[in-house]
Amino acid sequence: MVRVPKLTRAEVAQAVRNPLLYIADRWTPSPRTVRRAAMSAVVMAVAIVVTGGAVRLTGSGLGCPTWPKCTDDSLTATGEMGFHGAIEFGNRMLTYVLCAAVGWAIIAARSAKPWRRSLTRLGWAQFWVVMGNAVLGGIVVLVGLNPYTVAAHFLLSTALLTIALVTWQRVGEGDTAPRPLVGKAVSQLTWLLAVAAGLLVAVGTVVTGAGRHAGDSSDVHRIPIDWKMIAQLHADLAWVVVALTVALWFVLKAVDAPVGPLRRARDLFVILMAQGVVGYVQYFTDTPEVLVGLHMFGSCLVWIGVVRVLLSLRERPVEVGPAATPHSESALIA
Repeated sequence: MVRVPKLTRAEVAQAVRNPLLYIADRWTPSPRTVRRAAMSAVVMAVAIVVTGGAVRLTGSGLGCPTWPKCTDDSLTATGEMGFHGAIEFGNRMLTYVLCAAVGWAIIAARSAKPWRRSLTRLGWAQFWVVMGNAVLGGIVVLVGLNPYTVAAHFLLSTALLTIALVTWQRVGEGDTAPRPLVGKAVSQLTWLLAVAAGLLVAVGTVVTGAGRHAGDSSDVHRIPIDWKMIAQLHADLAWVVVALTVALWFVLKAVDAPVGPLRRARDLFVILMAQGVVGYVQYFTDTPEVLVGLHMFGSCLVWIGVVRVLLSLRERPVEVGPAATPHSESALIA
């Protein structure tokens, strides 16, 4: 039997007043644990996009016809709601798993020694994005899967993925000012690539909003635009991103850049090629659900590749110094 430690009134009061500080005083996670916690948030940010796509592609978007309850009379899906209700409610429940992953990242970052406020802030940024997207998801249901709100829902999920990935990267870095590893011209080319990739993702949401996968079998409003025209624009932007990626790789080779940026640019090119194959196949096969879902997963991988290229262009050396004590920060809200 494991004995449960007795808590004094002062300890209970401290735990209630600032639970993160209370945990940090009694637990010091290893750097590997902190990094795994940050990675769990990245994985769940991708998973929530993929499962959200499954809701849409199975026509289960209104499987729970209201929010925050599943129906007017039930918080959960009922047997009478069938497959679609189970899919939609399951995706809602996965949000709690996402919250748990983000919560673990926050607790691990706050408990690490020395405490790095920048990591804790990134963790809380993820939390508030999750909360905002949960509310937006409810609005999506309440407005009957309006395609503009669905697009915003996806883009906010991409923002969450970005912050989670930056958090994971920052775990292995210090808090010194970033030192560029390439020249200004190369950095500007990379930012141009990032902007083009962002437009690619945004236009992709319009393609979905104008396409045939409305998310429900009922008469759901679609974006009033020619689907083939916007799909062609999406493909053109994809080739622009590919061209910029190839150009960046050659420029990095020409300036004898460090191996990190070169590898990230190469990885992004491979991801783009695979995503392009899936995109063209789904277009010429009348967008089957399985390929559309795979394409959504690929969209996450493309964006991860772009963010990693950006982050590889600078370094933040880890500072070596005395560890900060959490007690000295007891007056602060973690």
